[in-house]
Amino acid sequence: MRRKFRLAILAAGLVAASLAVVPAMAATPQAAPTAQQLLTRAHKGCVKVSKGNYKTDGDARTANVSICKAGTAYVWTADMDIDCDGITTTHCSHKTDPWYQAQTSFKTSTGKWFASERTHYYVIPLPSGRFNYSKAGIKPGSVAAVIYKGKVVYAVFADEGPNNIIGEASWLTARDLGINPNPKTGGIDGLVVTYIAFPGVVPKPVESNSAIDAKGMTAANAFITS
Repeated sequence: MRRKFRLAILAAGLVAASLAVVPAMAATPQAAPTAQQLLTRAHKGCVKVSKGNYKTDGDARTANVSICKAGTAYVWTADMDIDCDGITTTHCSHKTDPWYQAQTSFKTSTGKWFASERTHYYVIPLPSGRFNYSKAGIKPGSVAAVIYKGKVVYAVFADEGPNNIIGEASWLTARDLGINPNPKTGGIDGLVVTYIAFPGVVPKPVESNSAIDAKGMTAANAFITS
């Protein structure tokens, strides 16, 4: 009798164990879109929205870069000049860059200027009759995917450039794309860098590259499926 009672208890325990709730598995993080996926979507029905074209450099003979809109994103393909503006660092200063300015158009979450050597950022031309980023909903800090030779770097809008020239990004953005980041001799010529800006998608803190990456990947995944 005692033995049967024990067996009954064991059996009940086994049933209870089998009914125990198994903890849910954590969701697998969504993979970052490839450069090709982003480019394919960017070129799909991208409608020109800039009224006229931009030059890639002040001494360029022709203005051959326009801004188009694909879904909710704004896209342009240009060169990349190095914007070393912002907080003075080892690679960005009056000593290293003859065009250096110790401030950027916008500030970080700490109220300081951005540091080109520390944050992935890109540049948009000052508003003009050609294109007005503010009217397009591109706020300071809006994230973009910057693409070059199969590499993708997510960056934030931190500085403004001349209203007739386009194609510029921070020292760190260039370096991590495999482009020479030297402000005097670096950068890359030709229409070889694609910028895909996601209006109003601003990471917090805006200067944090990990926050930029997270926000950028989320926006990019939504973009390629739109």
